[in-house]
Amino acid sequence: MVADSLAFHGPSAPSPRDHPGIWPQVAARALGGRAELVAGIGWTARHAWHAVTHDPRVWAAVPRASALVLGVGGMDTLPSPLPTAVRELIPVLRPEPLRHHARAAYLRLQPGLARRLPGRVALPPQLTVGYLERCRAAVTALRPGLPVVALLPSVHRAAAYGGVHAGRAAAERATREWAAAQGVRVLDVAALVAAHVLGGHGNPDGMHWGWEAHHRVGETLAEVLGPLVREP
Repeated sequence: MVADSLAFHGPSAPSPRDHPGIWPQVAARALGGRAELVAGIGWTARHAWHAVTHDPRVWAAVPRASALVLGVGGMDTLPSPLPTAVRELIPVLRPEPLRHHARAAYLRLQPGLARRLPGRVALPPQLTVGYLERCRAAVTALRPGLPVVALLPSVHRAAAYGGVHAGRAAAERATREWAAAQGVRVLDVAALVAAHVLGGHGNPDGMHWGWEAHHRVGETLAEVLGPLVREP
C-alpha cells in the first residue's frame, strides 16, 4: 500500500504503521494477511511515484504482494495557494528564524488564500491520474495481473484549508475514468467517512479520521480485495 497520512493518522496523532486500528491493518487482518505500508504526511500521487521508484521498501514488497493499493490522490485535491514545489521548500529555508517566520506566515494566510483561490490545488487531476498510472504500470510490469485498487478522495472540514474542497469533484471524475480504462477497482472513501468527518467525529484537525472510520474503510477494502486476491 502506498498512501498518505489518512492511512496512519488516528483521532489524535499519527500511529505506527503496524497499529491494529489503522485501515491498512484492519484490511490485512480481515484478509488473513499483512499490510506493507509506505506512506507519508501530505503525500500526493507524485510522492507515491517517487516512493515506487526510489524506496527499497516498495521494491522488497512487490515480489510477494497480493495486490497494490493506491491510497493517494486525496491530498492532491486540497487548496494550495502556493505551488507545491515552493511550499515544500519552506522546511529547508535558512537561517532558522526565516524558516519559522515563513511557515508561520503561510499557515496564517493559507485559510484566507484558499477561499480566495479555491481552484488552485496541490496537484491538478490530470497530473494525479498520470502519476497513479505510472505507479500502476511500473508495479504490474513486474507483476502482470496484480490486482490494483485506488482510493477516491476523502472529504474534510479543516479550518487550515478554509473549509474549501473545490478540487475534489474533478479529481474523483478523473480517477474514476482512469480506473475504468485500466481495470483498476476504486474504493469510494467519501461515501464511507463523510458523516464521520463532516459531523466532527474524527480528528480535531477536520481531516484525519477516528478509529470508527478507519475500521469502516479497512473492512470495505477487504471486501473489495477478497475476491481478487483469492483468485488463482
